[in-house]
Amino acid sequence: MGAGGLHAAETLTNARRPRPSWTAVRRMLQPRRRDPQAIPGAPFRIGCSRDRHRSIGRSRSRGGARLMLRGYPAAGDAAGAREAAAGAMAAPSLGPREILAPSPEDGRRAAASSSGHRGLLWRLRDKQCRLGLFEIGPGHELHQVMCLMQAGLWAATQVSMDHPPTGLPTEEDFSEVLTQVHEGFELGTLAGPAFARLRRSLGLAEEDYQAALGPGRPYLQFLSTSKSKASFFLSHDQRFFLKTLRSREVQALLAHLPRYVHHLQRHPHSLLARVLGVHSLRVARGKKKYFIVMQSVFYPAGRISERYDIKGCEVSRWVEPAPEGSVLVLVLKDLNFQGKTINLGPQRSWFLRQMELDTAFLRELNVLDYSLLMAFQRLHEDERGPGSSLIFRTARSIRGAQSAEESGAQNRRLLPDAPNALHIVDGPEHRYFLGLVDLTTVYGLRKRLEQLWKTLRYPGRTFSTVSPACYARRLCQWVEAHTE
Repeated sequence: MGAGGLHAAETLTNARRPRPSWTAVRRMLQPRRRDPQAIPGAPFRIGCSRDRHRSIGRSRSRGGARLMLRGYPAAGDAAGAREAAAGAMAAPSLGPREILAPSPEDGRRAAASSSGHRGLLWRLRDKQCRLGLFEIGPGHELHQVMCLMQAGLWAATQVSMDHPPTGLPTEEDFSEVLTQVHEGFELGTLAGPAFARLRRSLGLAEEDYQAALGPGRPYLQFLSTSKSKASFFLSHDQRFFLKTLRSREVQALLAHLPRYVHHLQRHPHSLLARVLGVHSLRVARGKKKYFIVMQSVFYPAGRISERYDIKGCEVSRWVEPAPEGSVLVLVLKDLNFQGKTINLGPQRSWFLRQMELDTAFLRELNVLDYSLLMAFQRLHEDERGPGSSLIFRTARSIRGAQSAEESGAQNRRLLPDAPNALHIVDGPEHRYFLGLVDLTTVYGLRKRLEQLWKTLRYPGRTFSTVSPACYARRLCQWVEAHTE
């Protein structure tokens, strides 16, 4: 995957860079209904009104386009299945009804047992037993939801393949809402052209993106120790990560999107997670749910031995490790990392500088509570040192830089010859997977009140809810203290 910046012809200058208002973003989340439009080339039967015959590229607008799609692949059309999917998406939290089992029989037994009253201790123990990755097979409670997501994402990606964005980015690229109406559900694509440009700048082919997220192979669900009520999914190859978001988080993400894209242009090797798409899903007449698609920081995951989620504080930052020899996939936290260090060798100075640049950007956005994801695997002997791939690594790392001065200002580095190179840093003995995620929590009144309560609740202890300036400074200090 290429790591160069966006093409020069698509560069947004400070003068032209659009900044959508909160009112505009809220309008995006409530698109007006339009007559159906046809998408040429998509393998669906598409209903289209007779009084409109404009192409989809011209029918896009601030209010959004609306399409009727029938015959979507791999998604059941029975009314009962749609109702089950609607119920599953309506409550994405990891409550006792979300029993995820590796087989249909276990799933049915778990669902039946969860119908009765259970105490808090039982729920905590049950959640601990269900941590890790689970394939969403036919017996899985979220199987129907997964099928709808896959069908919707396949069709949404087909739009960007048939009508790729051209010319310079415009304000409409960041405010467009496209709603595709399938039988039994509808999927919305927010700021589709802007994300299509971003995927192209990363060297990600739309065909590969569509194949990984569309019907064919089941997603994996990741059950974590996170306190968030979000649901987490991975594509089957674990290359792409899907996460449900609340409406206010989507508002923040879209309001910051032009500045986010501009930051990635200025710093192509940024540690910020690459968000590749924002979507909404409404099943039957249920409540609309939002989710994002992003590059997984932990990819390829085959040889990763440990994973961590770091916030630079201590309250609620401990996870009970998996038993010795267990195949359970756990993401540990700050307190689990005590006594350990990240040995980056010559790459340490680059890492510290990039952390300063990225956290300063998030501070400007008034964002907090983000995490530094970190994992590592031991390097094989033939992977240590520059080796024979130095020329290739240098070429792909400086592409797009106009001069040595510009390359230095962008804080570029030599990228490893590996998939997901933007999130991989090789030390003398270990390969590290590093990325900043969860970039949508704004320091508003809700968080200020939470900070006040935690100050009284945890005197003398460090917790995650602090001002963006304090949060950025503290995380950078943690990184400096734990790297060598």
